[in-house]
Amino acid sequence: MLTTKQKAYLRGLANPLKALVLIGKDGLTFNVAESTKTALEAHELVKISVLKSCPTDVRELMLDLTAQTHAEAVTQIGRTFVLYRASEKRRIELP
Repeated sequence: MLTTKQKAYLRGLANPLKALVLIGKDGLTFNVAESTKTALEAHELVKISVLKSCPTDVRELMLDLTAQTHAEAVTQIGRTFVLYRASEKRRIELP
């Protein structure tokens, strides 16, 4: 569980990042979940963008994806959210 101080730190790190995962009209599919897991293992901090053509609610997608990837939600702004999961090769040191 991330503290508010850790979430604020991660939000600052995620701000300049570009979205690595896009969720489109098919919503949350197996391939989207697998690509998110791969991105989390490689980068630890992943920004995900939900396109307007996606019929599912953004908050619902975020909660489903965090459950499937065993990650933690850092923030959600509009149709974009950020997930964090520590990998074996720790790149990000939390305060």
